[in-house]
Amino acid sequence: MSKKKKSFIQAHATHAKKPVSSLLDVMQDGNEYSSLVDVAPQNMNFRDELRRAITDIEAVRKRPLVVYAANVINTPAGSSPEISHIDDLPFSEMISSIPTGTDAIDILIVTPGGIAQQVSQFVNKVRPRFKDVGMIIPYMAMSAGTIWALSGNEIWMDSRAFIGPIDPQVPGKDGRFVPAQALLALLKQIQDKGQDNIKNGQNPDWSDILILQNMDAKEIGNTISLSKYSVQLAAEYLNNYKFRDWTKHADGTIVTASERAKRAEEVANMLCSHEHWKVHSHGISRDVAWNELKIKISHPEDLPGFERSIRRFWALLFWMFDNSAIMKIFISNNYSLFKLRPSSKN
Repeated sequence: MSKKKKSFIQAHATHAKKPVSSLLDVMQDGNEYSSLVDVAPQNMNFRDELRRAITDIEAVRKRPLVVYAANVINTPAGSSPEISHIDDLPFSEMISSIPTGTDAIDILIVTPGGIAQQVSQFVNKVRPRFKDVGMIIPYMAMSAGTIWALSGNEIWMDSRAFIGPIDPQVPGKDGRFVPAQALLALLKQIQDKGQDNIKNGQNPDWSDILILQNMDAKEIGNTISLSKYSVQLAAEYLNNYKFRDWTKHADGTIVTASERAKRAEEVANMLCSHEHWKVHSHGISRDVAWNELKIKISHPEDLPGFERSIRRFWALLFWMFDNSAIMKIFISNNYSLFKLRPSSKN
């Protein structure tokens, strides 16, 4: 190693970070996260800092904001950032903390996905109480998180944010999770190939027979059920909430109830299509959501101050996730709960 390169590394290794009492105060527009890399918070209350950022968003939107954010930045083996039943009580408490008489709310979500049944519980706690729900996505809301987003009257996505296919994941015999639709697509491919072989007087391929023998009938049945459930939820939320105010076609004609329901079903099935998206982790940008799925996505930059407040909030969350053992955050101006990774609770 050259002396010049060695001295450069040593200089950066010993570089003292600037002590600050607030990350928001030193955050630079356009470089929200990078402006925090060389600072060291001292005597900073993270709840107060997050609530400052929440208040900035609320000032633009004129309604309460609640946050459900999972650590998708720093997730070592053994941690579980997915939506699960253990999230039910803190989310319920957070929603209950919203003052009575409020009929509009925003929900900011960051999640890699999880259990669709729990998303249904979240929605059941929100929609009967609030007439107008805005879903805000600063980064990712994948799989079950996408289904959750569809329960909003509006979906606000930053230009860097993405949603994902809603095909559920199921555990295989080895305990690993595999996309349900990928499993069904493989099964159909083997069946079609076998039928072609039989028509041509040939036996099915031995390798395909071995794959079928290793498939669990219960697993396949569960896969089909979960896929139908995901489509059902997505179609229901689109029809009842996201498409609720879709009353006229582009040519001015009235949108009928049957047309609305049919379109919701089409979108839900497309979101669950493994053949279309190819991989469960495929990120769907807001442009693709509109151009391919015809789901209207609202752009934060169209509302003065909204994009800035979202990006500042996400940079703050990103820094906290990257520099702490926090696994999930439930927070609003009336409620807060930080869940740590199991190994960090002692």
